Amino acid sequence: MLLLGVDEAGKGPVIGSMFVAGLVIDEEKLFDLAAIGVKDSKQLTPERREFMVKKIERIADDKYILEVLPRVIDELRQVITMNDIMVRCFSQVLQRLSSADRAILDAADVNEARFGERVRKASGTSMDILAEHKADQNHPVVSAASILAKVQRDKSVRELEQSMNCIIGSGYPGDPLTIEFLGRWVKEHRDLPPCARHTWATAQRIKASFI
Repeated sequence: MLLLGVDEAGKGPVIGSMFVAGLVIDEEKLFDLAAIGVKDSKQLTPERREFMVKKIERIADDKYILEVLPRVIDELRQVITMNDIMVRCFSQVLQRLSSADRAILDAADVNEARFGERVRKASGTSMDILAEHKADQNHPVVSAASILAKVQRDKSVRELEQSMNCIIGSGYPGDPLTIEFLGRWVKEHRDLPPCARHTWATAQRIKASFI
């Protein structure tokens, strides 16, 4: 049986893209994932995640990482909720990896069953779907997907820093480096940077304080 694990990285940041990763493996390879020590990406150091990505990709039968740009998130939030966006993103990953027999999703809704059913309908897939909170902790295939998504998210933020020649930090609202960057940018340019999610309350508050 081919298993598909799906998880996201970057749902909450005020800066940068969100990434939704899907990983397909034969269930007989679950032991291989366990052997390299996959776990929820948040429980691993950046160096350990980078090391594991190469091993995960060698084990995988297929993978796909969807990038959702900040401006796309802002545009979608004008007409649908963030939960709706998550359903769309997860369903796109399922459509791209439709060879899998069963999908395990890290539920992006307080109601696990509702999220799974909405993704199933949106994707039009016939595969069996399990949506579960903390799936990235409980299912190695989802842990592996979370690592792929997190590494891609971190890489994109570092690329942003290089292209803008500044320190952005993690991009999350709770990061002082991120807040300092936004404040400095708005003060200098009288607007939020293109890499920011303009619809986020944090971004709006910082913009209002300088303009």
